[in-house]
Amino acid sequence: MPTIVLIGGGTAGHVTPNIALLPGLRDAGYDIHYIGTRDGIEQKLIAREGISYHAVPAGKLRRYIDWQNFTDLFRIKLGFLKSLFILARIKPDLVFSKGGFVTPPIIWAAWLQRIPVVCHESDLTPGLANKLALPFARRICHAFAETATYLPAEKAVHTGIPVRAELAHGNAERGRDLCGFTSAKPIVLIMGGSLGSHAVNAAVRVALPGLLADYQICHLCGQGNLDSALNHTEGYAQFEYATDDLPHLFAAAESIVSRAGATTLFELLALQKPALLIPLSLQASRGDQIDNAKAFQSAGYSLVLSEDRLTPDTLCKAIRDLREQSDALRQSMSEWRGRDAVAEILSVLSACLSKRRG
Repeated sequence: MPTIVLIGGGTAGHVTPNIALLPGLRDAGYDIHYIGTRDGIEQKLIAREGISYHAVPAGKLRRYIDWQNFTDLFRIKLGFLKSLFILARIKPDLVFSKGGFVTPPIIWAAWLQRIPVVCHESDLTPGLANKLALPFARRICHAFAETATYLPAEKAVHTGIPVRAELAHGNAERGRDLCGFTSAKPIVLIMGGSLGSHAVNAAVRVALPGLLADYQICHLCGQGNLDSALNHTEGYAQFEYATDDLPHLFAAAESIVSRAGATTLFELLALQKPALLIPLSLQASRGDQIDNAKAFQSAGYSLVLSEDRLTPDTLCKAIRDLREQSDALRQSMSEWRGRDAVAEILSVLSACLSKRRG
């Protein structure tokens, strides 16, 4: 039985594609382990999956001056040393990395132990973690076809991005019941990302009186971001985060307002849900979500509202525009022919495994 270690964390977008791979890996006979941080979202999500989880210290890789850069260098070193120990004990045949700041020290440790590493890049342009990992990886799979121009041709494989099959099996009535909604008004699902978004949350809450005249609003606002003053507002339901219930909320929603993380974008594309994207600004990111959103807008899959222009009024107008253009967006999405990312990634892993054993 081959053994594989999955890694990735920091946000749900670095974890859920790994979860989407689990059924295929199990069917292929892999013994599966996961390495992540002790207190990150990956630990909570993977705990539900019944696979071995190993925690390592991790330091964030920042592109700006911050005193924590010095303390995090120490945490990165500790993470590397502990990864060496864990990998030596598990003796995996492969490591598959979905990215996030926890992953580079694990990949470096795997390379030193001659364990083949396969990475996956979800965003249109590679993130810092994957840039640091690239010299040590055998292959790097990518979601956007355009990403190939940023990667070494001999390592790049266009696979698409794994999407959890269960997302397509939600029940709209169950979703409405979870929110206490009726079928009288359309539902807009607003998601600020797994960590929440202050800018989106604030605009939504000020805009609520105008929005609730025409819509019911289901608001995923992130951990610690609930507003108790809005608990009994008719037509409004708020949750910190959704896991098992997310397929039902998707099924109930007519349209989506979301950040532009690549995992979420390809989930919405697979579900053919019209979306208004509000990508993270350059003040809060390297611009990857802006690139992702532009690509989806150009393809006719979504509308985009920049965070710099986000106000309660522009949000209301953009949601009205989204409803008016929903049919055209769905038509564009219906013409998309996605790749079977799970099958393609499993094929890449199998080829690396065969080469190592051969």
